[in-house]
Amino acid sequence: MTDSEQIVALYREMYRYMVAKDTIALGYILSDDFVLQHMTGMRQGKREFLQAIASGTLNYYSEEMDYAPVTIDGDKATLKGQSRVNAAVFGGGRHTWRLQLDTQVKKIDSQWKITFCKASTY
Repeated sequence: MTDSEQIVALYREMYRYMVAKDTIALGYILSDDFVLQHMTGMRQGKREFLQAIASGTLNYYSEEMDYAPVTIDGDKATLKGQSRVNAAVFGGGRHTWRLQLDTQVKKIDSQWKITFCKASTY
């Protein structure tokens, strides 16, 4: 598998683990200094993000990827993931969002890890 294919697979795994509420597996693919920036501008570190999934503050039900181009520069890469995500977050109702995650990844100990995601809509 090429690096680009691995990075796209990592993006897909991230959503699969979010839907399954598998915070152990999700934690493994996120770097220790991972940060998620929500559409509101709120930022969550790795621990807070995983806790929000486990507690049901963030509920993800499905994801369908539309677009995920990857740009690699040495041991760092970016992916602009566009997916239709069915979710209910922060006490709101369940909706399907056209969610774009501007995602940064880094190769750490020979494995790609997600270091940052910035959420917006498309």
